[in-house]
Amino acid sequence: MPNAPSEPGGWYVDDRCTNCDVARQLAPGLIGEAEGVSRILHQPRNAEELRQLHAAAYACHTRSIRHPLRRLDPALDPYPLRLDEGLYFCGHNSRRTAGANSYLLVRRSGNLMVDTPRWSAELADRYEALGPVTDVLLTHRDHVAHGRRYADRFGARLWIHEGDLAYAPDADRVLRGTDPFEVAPGVVAHPLPGHTEGSVLYVADERYCFSGDSFYWSRGTQDVEVAQSVTWYSIEALAASLARSVDRLRFEWLLPGHGDRQYLPADEMAERMRGLAKRVRALRPEPVDFTAVRW
Repeated sequence: MPNAPSEPGGWYVDDRCTNCDVARQLAPGLIGEAEGVSRILHQPRNAEELRQLHAAAYACHTRSIRHPLRRLDPALDPYPLRLDEGLYFCGHNSRRTAGANSYLLVRRSGNLMVDTPRWSAELADRYEALGPVTDVLLTHRDHVAHGRRYADRFGARLWIHEGDLAYAPDADRVLRGTDPFEVAPGVVAHPLPGHTEGSVLYVADERYCFSGDSFYWSRGTQDVEVAQSVTWYSIEALAASLARSVDRLRFEWLLPGHGDRQYLPADEMAERMRGLAKRVRALRPEPVDFTAVRW
């Protein structure tokens, strides 16, 4: 069975796994996919692999990475995990956001949290230790669960688009329409209806693109992709959004809610995005099917 220990008595992935992919992002080669769930490919062989396993386990929203005789080592909890200068992966993904990734961006004008990890006062202390958080930016309705609580804890503004406002009616700032809007110096919100009616991506300093669930980097195709089979609002609307926005977007880091992250030079990323916009124009609606997503 794919969720059985790869070695008797060793680390394994239990049957609560939802195939969200985050563990495979953080421990490639150590954790893989089989029959639609994650599995341990082999037991950690050195300190680096044990570190990777803990990074995956502390991000897993179902806490499915387990050992029959050992507990996770709190000293190996790496979060917030630095990805780039001033850019952090929050980890501790939440069941209430379908295991979505969230990020913290440290900036002189005030730090930004994009979507949120699970709620914990202790985790909030960790994120705030990097500096005051002035804004919590929600990319769409699926990721709103802990937004108000983190915003209140930080004394921050909570942002969402009017298309998904019903899921966060107590937001402090509401994005409207489809025009880009500067939410903080150098940080531009680009409304991108498609995955949901109120989907938004945020681009900071023409370097970081927080894409929510609008698009992601696929390890399978080695390209930027959309999750066609998990499009709640309209694939045609997403195609129109990309066509309208693609020439305005310039960034180097693709940082999605689901799916892998990727860094490419800005010109290459722009070319990938133009290719994505062209491919999505040819897509047609299909029933929502989580099992059809290929990471």
